[in-house]
Parts: sequence; C-alpha cells; structure tokens
Amino acid sequence: MELVSPGIGLIFWMTLSFGIVLFILKKFAWKPIMQSLKDREATIDDALNQANKAREEMKQLHFDNEKLLKEAKEERNAILKDARKVRDSVIEESKLKANEEANRIVESAKESIQNEKMAAITDLKNQIASLSIDIAEKILKQELSEDKKQEDYIKKLMDEVNIN
Repeated sequence: MELVSPGIGLIFWMTLSFGIVLFILKKFAWKPIMQSLKDREATIDDALNQANKAREEMKQLHFDNEKLLKEAKEERNAILKDARKVRDSVIEESKLKANEEANRIVESAKESIQNEKMAAITDLKNQIASLSIDIAEKILKQELSEDKKQEDYIKKLMDEVNIN
C-alpha cells in the first residue's frame, strides 16, 4: 500500500523538484517557447493573409482573362467581318472588271466584224464592177465589131447626152 499512500517526504521532494523544474523552465525556456509560438502564429497569419491575397488576385486574373478573351473574340469577329467585306468588294470589283472587259471584247469584235463586212462589201463591189466592165467590154466588142454599128451607137449616145 505504500504506492497508494505516498509519504510526506516523497511529496516534499516531488514538490521541490517540480518547483525547481518550473523555475528553470520559467527562467530559461518559457520566453523562447512563447516567442516561438508567437512567431509561428504570426507566420501562420501572414501565410493566411497571403493566401487570401493570392486568391483575390487569382479571381481578378480570372476576371481579366475572361474580359481579354471576350475582347479578343469581339476583335476576331470584327476582323472577320472586315475581311468578308473586303472579299465581297474584291469579288464585286472583279466581276465588274470582267464584265467591262467582256463588253470591250464584244464591242471590239463587233467593230472588227463591221470592218471586215465593209471590206468584203467593198471588195465585192470592186469585183462586180470589174466583171461588169469586162462583160460590157466583151458585149461592146461583139456589137461594135463593124464600123457602121459603131457610128450608130455613137450617135445614139450623143443624142442621150444632149437630152440630159
């Protein structure tokens, strides 16, 4: 039963050794332990503040990224719209130039055809005139082979000239 009921000497020595340990701890260890706890608490608070600040910055960056993405999409759409307008105007201009060129070619072909037609008509008239002269010459040679016929023909021509 000695373990259950300690003696006065044991209590005295236990209290004295506890007091000495408490004094040594208070004198040498308590301030550094408390200081390290305060430093740790300050570090934890600072880390939490930085984490909150980083979280806010991330939210702001996310918002800025969304804003930039939206602006980029709008700019892309504007550029595509402008490109479509330019493409349409280039196509329209090309069509107009092609139509003008086609009209110019058609007009040139019409002029060329008209010139060729006039040249052919002139050539045909010249050939007809030449053939007519040849035929008339042959007919006159045939009819005026005799001197009497020639004289009669000349008189007839003279009478026609005088009438006119």
